[in-house]
Amino acid sequence: MLRRFFLRLTGGSGEFLEAYFSRPDETKSDLRKVLLSRRDSLSEKERRKRDKRIMHELEELFTAFEGMTVAGYWPIKSEFDPRPAMREIEKAGGKLCLPAVIDRETIVFRAYKTGDDLVKSGFGTLAPPETAEAVDPEIILIPLVGFDGTGNRLGYGAGHYDRAVADLAARGKRPRLIAPAYAVQEARRIPSEPHDQRLFGIVTDGGTRTIMEVVEDGEIHLEPPTT
Repeated sequence: MLRRFFLRLTGGSGEFLEAYFSRPDETKSDLRKVLLSRRDSLSEKERRKRDKRIMHELEELFTAFEGMTVAGYWPIKSEFDPRPAMREIEKAGGKLCLPAVIDRETIVFRAYKTGDDLVKSGFGTLAPPETAEAVDPEIILIPLVGFDGTGNRLGYGAGHYDRAVADLAARGKRPRLIAPAYAVQEARRIPSEPHDQRLFGIVTDGGTRTIMEVVEDGEIHLEPPTT
């Protein structure tokens, strides 16, 4: 079976356009402060409304995740909450895992099923305990502070995901990074360094960006964003 389609590429409101522009000389630290402020400024009510829009966009991908190991994350602060999406992915036949912070430089992915006991992990997150099976995700729903239209991601600065994905690549794995985010988190340009891992898809309340999905013989292939 071959199924091929392009997901929607949409713009946004005036608010989105305001968020999109950033100074070309801004550093990652500068951008992090600005974009966190924009995300934090959303009220709880507004965030929940936007969450529903993002969830609607994510639903187009759920069936493609059947049989795949998908990493979610336990949300902190004002991040998009992926837990409803994780439950739906599980119902659609996907296998879940969560990142566990081992130290200041390392995260591992551990198998997780809805309702499993979790323990405190670093940075205020929760994760499966050490007894949970370590797994290699094929899809990673990745949290972020900001993104740009070419797939560059701005995280919190610790580099955990960059190192984890680089480690997977060194072992012949190629997980696809999909970032659920609010449209106000977009910047014109995120400064990029060689070790930074590029996103394969960005799913916002303003629409889904960049992903071309090809499902052939039950396998999903995601092509990265183009400039």
